[in-house]
Amino acid sequence: MRKIILASHHNLAVGMKDTLEYIMPTVGEVTTIAAYTTNTPVNEEIDAALADVSEADEAIIFTDLMGGSVNQNFTKYLAQPNIHLIAGMNLPVIMSCLLPLGDAAIDPEQLRGAIQEGQQQVVYVNDYLAEQTMDEDDE
Repeated sequence: MRKIILASHHNLAVGMKDTLEYIMPTVGEVTTIAAYTTNTPVNEEIDAALADVSEADEAIIFTDLMGGSVNQNFTKYLAQPNIHLIAGMNLPVIMSCLLPLGDAAIDPEQLRGAIQEGQQQVVYVNDYLAEQTMDEDDE
């Protein structure tokens, strides 16, 4: 079994899931944790989300902030095999990681490449368009 978890401070994860399922309707089951929106401590929400993940399963977890409490509370699970934690979630990174998934367990190198590909989608568009205009003028 593969479990996909989007976790964030407040409702970012909920909105990300909604948009992800709109663009990729066959993505599968996605669990969200919107930390600090209820009286449940974040570590208890995480424990509940990972309770059914055995050593034979894998979990791909996306969090909002590397140094944030949500991400930090997931790190205690990294000693388990097949737990993959990715901080700094954004839609291109999530899609790059999930699009090529098949039924086989994910290869960490595949995740690294997908993260790098997704990071390339973070662009200062002002500069990008200025470079495109300069290239057109050069021709």
